[in-house]
Amino acid sequence: MSQTSRYAQAGVDILKKYEAVDSATRAIRSTFTPGVMGDVGLFGGLFDPARVGCAGEVLVASADGVGTKLEVAQKAGIYDTVGQDIVNHCINDILVQGARPLFFLDYIAVGKMEPPVVQALIEGCAKACRESGVALLGGETAEMPGLYKVGDFDLAGFIVGSVRREKILDGSRVRPGQVLLALESSGLHTNGFSLARRILFGKLGLDPHSRPPQLAGRSLAEALLAVHRSYYPILWPLLEENRLCALAHITGGGLIDNVPRVLGRCDAWIDRKSWQVPELFRWLVQEGEVSAEEAYQVFNMGIGMVLFVEPADEAAVRASLEARGERVHRIGHTEAAREAEGVVRWLS
Repeated sequence: MSQTSRYAQAGVDILKKYEAVDSATRAIRSTFTPGVMGDVGLFGGLFDPARVGCAGEVLVASADGVGTKLEVAQKAGIYDTVGQDIVNHCINDILVQGARPLFFLDYIAVGKMEPPVVQALIEGCAKACRESGVALLGGETAEMPGLYKVGDFDLAGFIVGSVRREKILDGSRVRPGQVLLALESSGLHTNGFSLARRILFGKLGLDPHSRPPQLAGRSLAEALLAVHRSYYPILWPLLEENRLCALAHITGGGLIDNVPRVLGRCDAWIDRKSWQVPELFRWLVQEGEVSAEEAYQVFNMGIGMVLFVEPADEAAVRASLEARGERVHRIGHTEAAREAEGVVRWLS
């Protein structure tokens, strides 16, 4: 189909779409694991769990998007990091149920097809998939003029993993007296960007290339586009050893909304003085005049994952994580819930 076709005149250039996907084909194939059947370009991706030792396990699936962090990427002209973000976010969302990630699919929608942008997004997804041994099994790229403006794009992801039935983490193993250990985030991850952008780009009038003193030499783009961490490599050995009773991925809703998702009839008592909140978050809270209660619901405040651990396992869990270079914070404990359902309560 030529550039002068009626479809191209209507704003959709199929040749550019194929150019973008073809350019990323090598990156996609580099993620293929033994479970992948077929090749790039089929209508649906085929995957055999038995080939990777997961026959008969329970499937766990999740979907998510990067949100308005995409606008920061667009302003900065940096696209591969948000590709990594969506993969790692999805991996964490099924990891907290004890699942091993198997394959991932991406969805990219654009106002006007720009092959270098789409290629960078796909290559970012592929990089994160390779790092966690996840197959980039398929995806969709759509050009939708009129719905999206030129330069606008959206990115979503879909993941499937598996877990043995007896190892499912669903909150049922949480009980009073357990220890809460926390692992640090790498930044905002993929949440709170609507408020962060309002403060930094709106109120303060900064741009992605600004280097405010609060960021210790980093540009705003470097700080805001820091890749959402995957906790899979460091937590999987502990899951295989059955040393974790529950996990909470701290995404939209912060500690206040995410920890209760696994609490059941327990309350989580958290000491906010048990870790140092990174300067980026303190700066946003100060400049945005954000209350503490709202801050811990909008942002992760430096904590990306919370682990529920039996006291007898705390030393072993801490040793395993520290051996992998992690700083581990003991942030609280569980007690019997005061109400019908457990909530987060503050020790300080």
